[in-house]
Amino acid sequence: MLPGVGYVVTALGGLAFGMADQYLGSRSALGAWAAVASLVSAPWVLLGFVAGTTQDEHRRALLMGLLVTLAALVGYFVMTCSPIENVPLPRFGSCFVTIARTGQNPLWIAGGALFGPVYAFLGHLWRTRRSWIGAAAVVGALCLEPLARSVATPWMLSSAPEIWWIEIALGLTLAAFFVRRAVAS
Repeated sequence: MLPGVGYVVTALGGLAFGMADQYLGSRSALGAWAAVASLVSAPWVLLGFVAGTTQDEHRRALLMGLLVTLAALVGYFVMTCSPIENVPLPRFGSCFVTIARTGQNPLWIAGGALFGPVYAFLGHLWRTRRSWIGAAAVVGALCLEPLARSVATPWMLSSAPEIWWIEIALGLTLAAFFVRRAVAS
């Protein structure tokens, strides 16, 4: 692969993920599940983990985790401020800046800048050493998020409980995958 292509692919993947996540959340006609699915946090850390599993060097894994997470956040904000979401094109710049610096978004940006690289490093450790720490962190994020949400935002659990069961099922499926891969290696 040409130098730099991996970075471009990672950034484009992050942009697409963020845009798709925001678009799904805005489709209220699909039902409450769409908005709740868009608010699930674990796929965002899974994104960093997956980026890290593509890297043999830990520094590059950290950089890829930061890149994919920040690109996903940019994609999310771009879609939020786009004509697709009924924001006139001339208001795009002011909308983007306002969204990025208001509400809880600065916290999400800081969290992404921290945890994207952390999970990418854990993905790298899984790739290079079959480290159980990374596998446990991913499975824990998926399986324990519903419990954390029941404390922090209980309304989310009751509005679309199927999303939380799907997230737990995905976590358990990944747990089985990690066990199988570790045994095979």
